[in-house]
Amino acid sequence: MASVNTKTKRRELNPISLSFLDVMFCGFGAVILIFLILDYASTVTVEETDGELMAEINLLEEEIREGQLGLVRVRNTLSDVDYEVVEAEGLAREIQQQIDTFLQELAALENSSVATEEDIAQLRADVQALEEELLRLQASALDQEGSSVRQFIGDGQRQYLSGMFLGGQRILVLMDSSASMLDDTLVNIIRTRNMDDDRKRNAPKWQRVVKTVDWISTQLPVTSRYQVWHFNQEHSSVLEGTTETWLEVADRDQLNQVIAGSEQVVPQNGTNLQQVFRAASNMNPMPDNIFLITDGLPTLGVRESRDNLITPNRRMELFEEAVEELPSGIPVNIILMPLEGDPSAAAAYWQLAQFSQGSFLTPSDDWP
Repeated sequence: MASVNTKTKRRELNPISLSFLDVMFCGFGAVILIFLILDYASTVTVEETDGELMAEINLLEEEIREGQLGLVRVRNTLSDVDYEVVEAEGLAREIQQQIDTFLQELAALENSSVATEEDIAQLRADVQALEEELLRLQASALDQEGSSVRQFIGDGQRQYLSGMFLGGQRILVLMDSSASMLDDTLVNIIRTRNMDDDRKRNAPKWQRVVKTVDWISTQLPVTSRYQVWHFNQEHSSVLEGTTETWLEVADRDQLNQVIAGSEQVVPQNGTNLQQVFRAASNMNPMPDNIFLITDGLPTLGVRESRDNLITPNRRMELFEEAVEELPSGIPVNIILMPLEGDPSAAAAYWQLAQFSQGSFLTPSDDWP
C-alpha cells in the first residue's frame, strides 16, 4: 500500500517543475525577441529617412527666416516711403500757399503806382522759384509712389490697357451716362430704366463703367491735370461746379471726391456725342488726351429730330457729325462696352481710334 502511494505521488504534476519553467521562459524569450526585432526595424527606418527629412526641414526653416527678414525690410521701406511722401505733400501745400500769396502781392504791386520794376521782378522770380520747387516735390512723390496717385485693386490678373496712351498734360475722361449703360440687352435696359435710382447705380454694367473711371484715375501722371465728364443729352463734370476747370492730379483728396462723384451718377436719357465733343473742343486750354467710355453709336444730335425711331444709318450719321467736332491732333482712346443690336459701333469707334492715333478696347466681363 505504501508503494502504491509513492508511485501516485511521483505521477502528480508539479507546476514548479523544470519542464514547465523551460516552456515559460522560452515563451517569454520569443516575445522579447519579437519586440527587439520590431524596435530595431523602426529605428533603422527612422535613421535612414531622418537625414533627408531634416535637410528639407532645415532648408524650409532657412527660407522662412529669410522671408521674415525680407518682410521686415519691406515694411520698413514702405514706412520710410510713406513718411517721405507725406512730408513732400505737406511741403507742396505750403509752397502752393506761398505761391498764391506771392501772386496776390504781385497783382497788388502791378496795380500800385509806387511799386518799382525791381520789386515786381524780384517777386516774379520768387514765384518762379517756388513753382520749380513745387514741380520737384511732385516729381519726388512720383518717384516714391510710381506713376499712380491712387491705387486700384481688382479681381483680374491681366493688364488689359497696356496698349492705351495714358500720358498727357490735360486728360479728359468722358463717361457715357445714357440709359443704354444700364445693361447689355435691350429688354433689361427697359426693365432697369423703370427702377429707382439706387438700382440703376448698382446695375452691373454701370458699375463696370465706374470702376473703369476709377482704374484710369490710378494711371494719371501726377504732374498732369484732368477732368471727368458724364454725358447723355447734356454733359457736366462728376464733381459739381468744375465742368470748365482742369483739376490737378496731385490733389489726391479732390481726385477721391471725383471718383465718389462718378459713383453717384444715374444713367438715363439718350446719347448726344456731338454736344460733348463740341464742348471738349471749346475747353481752354483744350485736352491733349481723351478717354471715351461708351457702348454704341449716338442716338441724339445737336439738331432736334421729330422721328421717334432712329435707324442705324441715322446713328452712323450722328457719329460722323460728332467726329467733325473734334479738333485734330488729340488721341481718342475708346473703351467700348457691350450692347445688343449695334453691330456698327465697334468698326466706327475703331476707325476713330486709328484716325486720332488713340487706342480701342472692348474689355472682358471680369475687368477691371
